[in-house]
Amino acid sequence: MTPQPRTGPVGVGLIGAGTISGQYLEHLTSFPDVTVHIVGDLFPEAAKARAEEFGVPAHGTTQDVLDHPDVEIVVNLTIPTAHAEISQAIVAAGKHVWTEKPITTDPADAKALLAAAEKAGVRVGGAPDTVLGAGIQTALRTLRDGTIGTPASALTLFQSPGPESWHPNPAFLFQEGAGPLYDIAPYYATTLVLALGPVVSVSAVGSKAREQRTIGSGPKAGEVFDVTVPTQVAALLRFASGQNATVLLSFDSPHTRAGFVEVYGTEATLAFPDPNVFDGDSALTEYRGESPTPVPATGATTGRGLGVLEMARALRAGVPHRAQGEIAAHVLDIMVGIETAIAENSIVELTSSFAEVEPMPADFDPFAATLSTQVPTA
Repeated sequence: MTPQPRTGPVGVGLIGAGTISGQYLEHLTSFPDVTVHIVGDLFPEAAKARAEEFGVPAHGTTQDVLDHPDVEIVVNLTIPTAHAEISQAIVAAGKHVWTEKPITTDPADAKALLAAAEKAGVRVGGAPDTVLGAGIQTALRTLRDGTIGTPASALTLFQSPGPESWHPNPAFLFQEGAGPLYDIAPYYATTLVLALGPVVSVSAVGSKAREQRTIGSGPKAGEVFDVTVPTQVAALLRFASGQNATVLLSFDSPHTRAGFVEVYGTEATLAFPDPNVFDGDSALTEYRGESPTPVPATGATTGRGLGVLEMARALRAGVPHRAQGEIAAHVLDIMVGIETAIAENSIVELTSSFAEVEPMPADFDPFAATLSTQVPTA
């Protein structure tokens, strides 16, 4: 059934009590415009521990969350391969979905989820919500105000030796569904499409520096594991607006460079902060200028859960939320397109799209109580 309009703080439930749930609960329980009612998990004892840790009044199974009468938005923090099934169950229960990345692991499942949500009259929102933080949002506002002229192209870089030196169990990061493409690209691709719009085609090459890697820390230190996916990906994205972006993602570089995103305009270059964090200043370099000018970040710098809050306020106001499911699905299409382009040595055309999203206002305050008397728009 379609949820009925309500007033006041938006009720939230979580499904999935793993590591990342702590970050979400830390922030969601501190925002006055949302109320966390219940935590559920495949293992109810894990849900109980999280609920008690953060003062959430109820805990139980996945079904307990879906059945809770006060829950309007369900935050899906299950493993990626379960995202489609759990999110469809949330929609079927008549509740709105916020899902961790990726929205699903298969573009067809993402398309089916969005169609089901539209039919049911509920919303889908998706991570990463780091791009809603002060850092990226300030850069987007600067881009929109015309300071750099007409955006022409972009360059993004993420380079590191790989996580096996510090991660205690890194093998999964070098296998199907991961690698730098699926682990890192969502932050960069989401930033690029918010800046330049939908992507219409991708081409790419990929490589592996080593067939095996060795765990460098923790109880499994010294163990060797196989690498089954490209550990360096170089992609070229072409946007519907005619612009292009070069994307380099690498676990093969002795040199570490993270958070490099630059958009080149006809009048200036805008360097974005790291899209994997919620804050950070931008830097503006005038055409032929000698040194960059800092652009201080303004906006929210809290952490994960910011997207749920923005979605909750938009729900009450009857306006679109910013971290749309359509954007998350489009980013998934980009990543799958890059993977296909590497495998087939081809240019892959994309057909998914999304509506333009305006940057968040600089005075967005997560800790303001804005919904106590607000009447929703039907």
